[in-house]
Amino acid sequence: MSAAASLVLHGFDPLALRAEFPVFAANPGLIFLDTAASAQKPNAVIDGLSDFYRSDYANIHRGVYALSMRASERYDAGRETVRRFLNAADTSEIVFVRGATEAINLVAQTWGERFLREGDEVIISPLEHHSNIVPWQMLRDRLGIVLSVAPLTADGGFDLDGFAAMLSRRTKLVAMTHVANVTGLVLPVAEIISLAHGVGAKVLLDGCQAAPRLNVDVQALDCDFYLFSGHKCYGPTGIGALYAKRDILDTMPPWHGGGDMIDTVTYARTTYQAPPARFEAGTPDIAGVIGLDFALRFIESLGREAIVEHEVALTREAQHRLAALPGVRLIGAGPGCVGVVSFLVDGIHPHDLGTILDKFRIALRTGQHCAQPLMDALGITSTARISFGAYSDVSDIDALIAAIGKAQKMFGVALGAHRCRHSTPTNRAHRWKPR
Repeated sequence: MSAAASLVLHGFDPLALRAEFPVFAANPGLIFLDTAASAQKPNAVIDGLSDFYRSDYANIHRGVYALSMRASERYDAGRETVRRFLNAADTSEIVFVRGATEAINLVAQTWGERFLREGDEVIISPLEHHSNIVPWQMLRDRLGIVLSVAPLTADGGFDLDGFAAMLSRRTKLVAMTHVANVTGLVLPVAEIISLAHGVGAKVLLDGCQAAPRLNVDVQALDCDFYLFSGHKCYGPTGIGALYAKRDILDTMPPWHGGGDMIDTVTYARTTYQAPPARFEAGTPDIAGVIGLDFALRFIESLGREAIVEHEVALTREAQHRLAALPGVRLIGAGPGCVGVVSFLVDGIHPHDLGTILDKFRIALRTGQHCAQPLMDALGITSTARISFGAYSDVSDIDALIAAIGKAQKMFGVALGAHRCRHSTPTNRAHRWKPR
């Protein structure tokens, strides 16, 4: 089924939906294909934030006057929205953070510092964003833990058997992405969690690319930690959420010290509040939480089933159309991917391609995508990456394909009569493994 037919079948009209995103009216002709980096913001979020600052702003949990009480109620309602969005058991399992990066660092520097010892193992995948690599390297350098990398299959899929063979009683944490930000691969997280728990390891999932498009049920998954950033979910920047099981949060020490996370303070001793307040020192990003509330309710109003069906259809269409272009090689593409497609064009550096496509009002990402170890393993320095959102349409793919053809002509790329041998969705001769 084509992407266009799928959209009609499921009644999802992205072109009509663009009326809810003022960036498209402000930038006529914009073809935005960089949602994996940061999603555009709908009127519901923009107007909701503006209304809060105009009519309800005050500091929270500190005042007994009406304005502060209203702001506190709206902030607390945001935590309940995140709980419902992830199907956590209780709002006390939701910690507000600045984003996924801060969430991973919080886990590493509290749970990791307390429970990991020299020789303990943390396993990640080769598909990780730098934010799910560097904090564990820092912990390795401080504590002497072992940081191991799970294998991928020859076609870029997750090697579940290879991962299972790595697990042992020394494995204490598995920290992996739910959906890869370079290839869009959806990892078999339920199986990963079950296998990890079988040896007593905890599991942390980076849900940045999953939360905007997949139904996430942390209770059904039984993951120990789950995190995402608001700005990839059509919400504000600088806000995100960390889910952790309550019994785990209870064992974690405070990370930052300051107001609102304390119970009692004397010069001799301080006691701390229960989670989540223990991890939210100081005046929080009140407006960010309220904006995130609007964003998640916007996603829920569209229906995550409709969003993922829409983006799966677009991903398949983009993979098919790009693979058919002479001189184009897809990176790690396959049927298990959603929302993201990375590729190379023979004879054109990704940065040059991005600059040329911008002349056609096409916004896409080029570079390493904060995944330099993956690029090293593939023997490449960068890719061009397109990524979809609820407002993306098959016409965006049409424009992209046409613009790539024009870029090839501008660069005088010799296309020949047949596709390049590397232009299949995956280069099966290459074994994916970290160097």
